[in-house]
Amino acid sequence: MTMLIYALGVVVFLLGVAVSIALHEVGHMWPAKRFGIKVTQYFVGFGRTLWSVKRGETEYGVKAIPLGGYVKLVGMLPPAKDADPHELRRSDTGLLSQFISDARHAEYEHVGDIDQDRLFYRKPAWQKLIVMSGGPLMNVLIAAVLFTIVISGFGIEQPTTTVKLVADCAIPDSQAGRACTDADPVTPARKAGLQPGDRIVTFNGHEVDSWPDLTQRIRANGDRVATLVIDRDGQRVERSVPTTVLARPSFDDPAATQKVGFLGIEPTRAYVRHGLPTVATVMGEHTKATGDVILHLPQRMVDVAKAAFGAPRKADGPMSVVGASRVAGELVTIDEPSWRDRTTRILGLLASLNLFLALFNFIPLLPLDGGHIAGAVWEGIRRGWARLWRRPDPGYVDVARMLPVAYGVGVVLIAMSVLLIYADIVNPVRLS
Repeated sequence: MTMLIYALGVVVFLLGVAVSIALHEVGHMWPAKRFGIKVTQYFVGFGRTLWSVKRGETEYGVKAIPLGGYVKLVGMLPPAKDADPHELRRSDTGLLSQFISDARHAEYEHVGDIDQDRLFYRKPAWQKLIVMSGGPLMNVLIAAVLFTIVISGFGIEQPTTTVKLVADCAIPDSQAGRACTDADPVTPARKAGLQPGDRIVTFNGHEVDSWPDLTQRIRANGDRVATLVIDRDGQRVERSVPTTVLARPSFDDPAATQKVGFLGIEPTRAYVRHGLPTVATVMGEHTKATGDVILHLPQRMVDVAKAAFGAPRKADGPMSVVGASRVAGELVTIDEPSWRDRTTRILGLLASLNLFLALFNFIPLLPLDGGHIAGAVWEGIRRGWARLWRRPDPGYVDVARMLPVAYGVGVVLIAMSVLLIYADIVNPVRLS
């Protein structure tokens, strides 16, 4: 049964990835069609075509390698400004120049005069910006929807002020896990007669509605008398008992300990729904963490390379879709989760993935969307500056000149993908 659930988690995750890719490409295609740009292909995947159908001028289909997708927007590479778009430049004798010329020629091989006003490069810079931003912004939207479903729909599992367990004795953190002995002091919670199911309402006269708030007040109480009001089966009961001072991990530095007040209870965990402000806060935290991962990606890839040849694999490092699928399988089986747990874990993983895809695609390098976005922004700035100073229109930005960079980045991305897949096979990230 466990293996069946594991496989189900992997399949659901991969379907979610495929849908995310498909919607990313819709984010490009829909505004492109709205602006009158000619769109000839919409495919999910790369390689050999498994299935396709043509509707109007656009061919829709699925390819064999599900590692991405693409939309063919005609005219993304502008013709050389001093040449006919249907002819190669005779001066292009260098290897890189020949690559650029060949790419331009292929771009306009099937473009007729009737298509000239529908070419991507001829559109205003603001339309180009919207079209190329549409894909990553679609991933941001998917992440926002998924996080909202998890946080506001299912809720976040968190500790509450309801008691799950009352400890019998106070054991120092350094000896955690051992059984109580006659030499160990009885916990204040046991002395006060607290029972599983009791909900702590106030602590020293202060209302507490969250476990972190209650924990802070207990720790700050030291060895002074604590007065608690508890809700037991709908009845309010008051208890007074001095808390014990015990060494516990510091909130500021978990590796260090400090002597703090100790009551001796374990909280009940429950799903608590939160509103949109919490969704925004969580997305902000994930965005910051994801940005940090991307910023330090070169060093993290070095760590992955070491892990591929025997070094320990870091749990917070980058993974391929193979590794992420494996993690999805573990998420739905580890710690005997409920179906609610399984659902929120998979949705959370997909939300984080979409946020990563969005931020990664915003990197201003071709062939990523960010490279075209940067070109559109620069074109808008140049043309706006020229209008402001009443100078001749400088025209479109020739992104084709950046094709050598695109080829180089493409090679790096392929190498990274191969390394990640290999590492995820021989030394995968494990949750347990």
